[in-house]
Amino acid sequence: MTLSNSSQVLLEITPRAATITLNSPQTRNALSAELLVDLVGAIEKAGESKSRVIVLTHTPLVFSSGLDLNRVASGSIDLGGLAKVILALRRVRQPTIAVISGAVRAGGLGIMAACDLVVVAPTVDFAFTEVKIGAVPATVSVPILARVGWSNLVAAFITAEVFDARRALEIGLVSHVSEDPHATAKGLIDSICAGGPEAVATTIKILRTAAEGAYEKNLDQMRKLSEHVFGSEEAKEGIAAFLEKRPPLWRL
Repeated sequence: MTLSNSSQVLLEITPRAATITLNSPQTRNALSAELLVDLVGAIEKAGESKSRVIVLTHTPLVFSSGLDLNRVASGSIDLGGLAKVILALRRVRQPTIAVISGAVRAGGLGIMAACDLVVVAPTVDFAFTEVKIGAVPATVSVPILARVGWSNLVAAFITAEVFDARRALEIGLVSHVSEDPHATAKGLIDSICAGGPEAVATTIKILRTAAEGAYEKNLDQMRKLSEHVFGSEEAKEGIAAFLEKRPPLWRL
């Protein structure tokens, strides 16, 4: 067993699975620049290991509340960090499993959707909250639209409505809903480990290639769009209103 820990991201490596744990409960696992850098490092280290599977999970209670808006407001966050995490998850040779028992918002949905399998508790809920702060779900749209048809996402994207695990399973955003997500993930790992290592790795490569298209090009374009929108006056007002706990004053 190999352990490699930062303050915000934990990594445990065994022959069966490399488990990455988001570990910043005091910020609701908000995606700060530091957390994103640590997460990319953990994914790359897990990918270089001999583990058969990579598991991405979290300490209670929230998987991720999305980008750290305090850092965005101060200009001290690299909005490209989210794209780097998504690409890192796509590039590892092992199957990836997200195991989630708490709420997922905004950027956290992009990270979740970049995993091959997603196991969630029935109490988990989701929301694309970007429009509420004058931003857009640009970067996250790439891995999400690779899983889900756009018509199933229109309402969620433009209203920021909260939807539940049953709906997420229905549209294919998650692969499993379980009362015990970690037990279900263990069963999946058992099944994966029963297969030939090269056969599993090649099958994952085939599946990702089938959904690839212009994935990396689109991700880069959406990252640039996200950076443009987050720098707009509308987004600045939306973020300020959120942090000040007041309604935004939108200019038409």
